Amino acid sequence: MSAVPRREKAGRAERPSGRFRRMLDRLSSSQEDLESEELREDTQATGCTRISECSDRQIVKVAGTLRTVTLRPRAGVPALEAELFDGTEPLDVVWLGRRSIVGIEPGRRIIASGRVAMSHGRRVLFNPTYELRPLGKE
Repeated sequence: MSAVPRREKAGRAERPSGRFRRMLDRLSSSQEDLESEELREDTQATGCTRISECSDRQIVKVAGTLRTVTLRPRAGVPALEAELFDGTEPLDVVWLGRRSIVGIEPGRRIIASGRVAMSHGRRVLFNPTYELRPLGKE
């Protein structure tokens, strides 16, 4: 008899272990980790660039969830700022000259595209074109 297990036995032993491990990972993960994983999968499914892979002056299309939306004047001009998170890193989205935009609210998923800039060590999209994701998908 050899010490090497037969293929069919090895295959059976690996499947439940893999499923069990994934189930344990999901049960032991925090809610934030699970949401981040879901956002990363959504970004990949929509064909968008991950925020962590965006570099300065690159034209990108990113997808994610708006975490915060605030009105913060810049040089005396109103500016609507939002933090977009795709599961990897945050990105600041700024609409200059706007006090509010219908549909731009915390918790909303959007796809935004434009040129990335670096400001104070953070990635920023100024006046991006955007697409609101359907509420039913959330």
